[in-house]
Amino acid sequence: MPLSPPAARVPLHTRAITIRGYQREDGLYDIEAQLTDTKTYDFVNDDRGLIEAGEPLHGMWLRLTVDEGMRVARAEAATDHSPYAICPRAAPNFARLEGLVIGKGFLKHAAERVGGAVGCTHLRELLQQVATTAYQTINPARARRELAAAGTGLAGGHPDGEAMDARISQHFGGPPRMIGTCLAYGTDSPVVKRRWPELYTGN
Repeated sequence: MPLSPPAARVPLHTRAITIRGYQREDGLYDIEAQLTDTKTYDFVNDDRGLIEAGEPLHGMWLRLTVDEGMRVARAEAATDHSPYAICPRAAPNFARLEGLVIGKGFLKHAAERVGGAVGCTHLRELLQQVATTAYQTINPARARRELAAAGTGLAGGHPDGEAMDARISQHFGGPPRMIGTCLAYGTDSPVVKRRWPELYTGN
């Protein structure tokens, strides 16, 4: 266990989020998320009656179909489990995300379309992680394809790590967009020293 030993405790709630990125045969990408909330105890709900321990209180799906320009070609949501009977009515509204571009301002623009009482808090919470997963899915796939087509940066027929990193960095907007976004990309980081020595500020 990577964290320090915890105090004595009992489990009460589990939120499980799984997000997968898929490459489709038509050249688009599906980024598909599933969120499930469960309790460790039985309780009574006004709309559903008894909800037993381990039975999902929330069970939601979100799929964004995205092109390589990060534009949402199709958006679909579904609610299998919710605490209120009205909740599933919000899911169709997530089709309004179609046409948005995942990038700067994406969450703000998404909130304008599915925020407040037309959306669902839990489905909206998935959007940031879905956006990150889209980048993690699409940019490496694109970089691998481009390196293979160029026949460069290959090791044993596969793109080597440095070549992949360099190409992926290009698709993220290069060092100007990446520097300072996390510890690894800090200007005094050994990663920056190796990748972009001209931008390194450490000793």
